[in-house]
Amino acid sequence: MWVYGLKCSPVLRIQNIGLMRYSSHLSGTEYVPACPPTDANEVQKLQEFVHRSQRLFVMTGAGISTESGIPDYRSEGVGLYARTERKPIQHSEFVRSHTARKRYWARNFVGWPQFSSHQPNLAHLALANWENTGKLHWLVTQNVDALHTKAGQHRMTELHGCNHRVVCLGCGTVIKRSELQEKFIALNPSWNEQAYGVAPDGDVFLTDEQVSYFRVPPCGRCGGILKPQMTFFGDTVSRELVYSLYERLTEADAMLIAGSSLQVYSGYRFALKAQEKNIPIAILNIGATRADHLSLVNVKARCGDVLPKIMALDHQQKEIGV
Repeated sequence: MWVYGLKCSPVLRIQNIGLMRYSSHLSGTEYVPACPPTDANEVQKLQEFVHRSQRLFVMTGAGISTESGIPDYRSEGVGLYARTERKPIQHSEFVRSHTARKRYWARNFVGWPQFSSHQPNLAHLALANWENTGKLHWLVTQNVDALHTKAGQHRMTELHGCNHRVVCLGCGTVIKRSELQEKFIALNPSWNEQAYGVAPDGDVFLTDEQVSYFRVPPCGRCGGILKPQMTFFGDTVSRELVYSLYERLTEADAMLIAGSSLQVYSGYRFALKAQEKNIPIAILNIGATRADHLSLVNVKARCGDVLPKIMALDHQQKEIGV
């Protein structure tokens, strides 16, 4: 259970939010599905695959962030769909319904302090290191959690946007999500509720009655609707963004898919494009993926268990002249 809404001043209350914890919290790993022991031979194949590449294109998904304590939607037994009957908000519902927007932002307001506090894990740091050493040509992530940015990644595109930014649907003004949090606090000084559970996009579970008194500010510039600068379900990624990533992929000599089942077509299409361009594909993921039949190398393991080892092995080979 999330403990929220202690009877205290707004300033103290928001400090207390930082102490919230979900009751099943188990050192940040409760959202990582079970996986078999890592196959050393398969890891060696992946290491050789990465070593041969000079311009590696990497795509990451939710499976790289579950090890930082952020749940995903589809993981067997631990994903949102396995734990609850809750479905994420649809883009059309957010745009057309004031009630839906208020419900979304109230939940997001409660969940934001914990969601924004998550830190990159060893897998994120390993990929940032690959960029620093010139191994990684470009990274595209399907995640909206900003963990790659926190890890120091620069040659990167957030395919579905980022929950740490907010955009006005009217004038296009973009502000930091932390700035909006302060506006929420100012508008809702006495709003005190309890919430249960946490979702992948940073919000929590509240009832309609709890949400009814929550106030949402409009855009400070034009009075328009504020929305997280990320792609909701039912929305589409812009064609221009997709084509720009196709160009980055075409420049690469290999593709690594890490922590993604590729069940959503917006990610899967890049595996199809790699196949079309005869770019070899390697996959690192705990479970099966939609692109398994396209892969040259396929390692069933946690990203954090494998990616740091790959770079270490690559350095060893270079030192002995392999």
